Amino acid sequence: MQALPRNFYDRDTVLVARDLLGKLLVHRSGGTERIGKIVEVEAYLGPHDLAAHTSKGLTPRTRVMFGPPGYAYIYLIYGMHHCMNVVTEADGTGAAVLLRALEPVANLSDNTNGPGRLCKAMGVDRSHYGHDLCSDDFFVAENPQEEDMTIVARPRIGVDYAGEWAAKPLRFYIEGNRYVSKK
Repeated sequence: MQALPRNFYDRDTVLVARDLLGKLLVHRSGGTERIGKIVEVEAYLGPHDLAAHTSKGLTPRTRVMFGPPGYAYIYLIYGMHHCMNVVTEADGTGAAVLLRALEPVANLSDNTNGPGRLCKAMGVDRSHYGHDLCSDDFFVAENPQEEDMTIVARPRIGVDYAGEWAAKPLRFYIEGNRYVSKK
């Protein structure tokens, strides 16, 4: 398996979010290859999107989101759960896609629905902040067993503070997949 090329990420965030569905997240570490099929994501469109971390501007936390596409933005919520985003669009845009759920493929527990559980199962933490997703040890790859799927669009989860942005249908998931975090 090979990492997707950087130009996959250097596109409109909503397109990248939808195209990530069905792809494989791969983490090679300590002699183990963990693989999960991406089944749920959320798009965060940049500083104008009040639900995006970049709506507060460039900070040490959001620095990687303003960088070039194809890097991992990892952060901690509630002081205990890591979340993973893939940075999208051109350098300086501040957009990313949150990975919300995986279907286990290899060396993963069944507990992969929700961004915190996804990171725990994949062995992802803040040490992966800024990791190049075009590397050979932590990346997104094409799924050799690509299948037809119906993509559902719904409002994002847990962003009620974002006003009108909370209701925008920027959460995407594979219809009928049992690993989706919430219907």
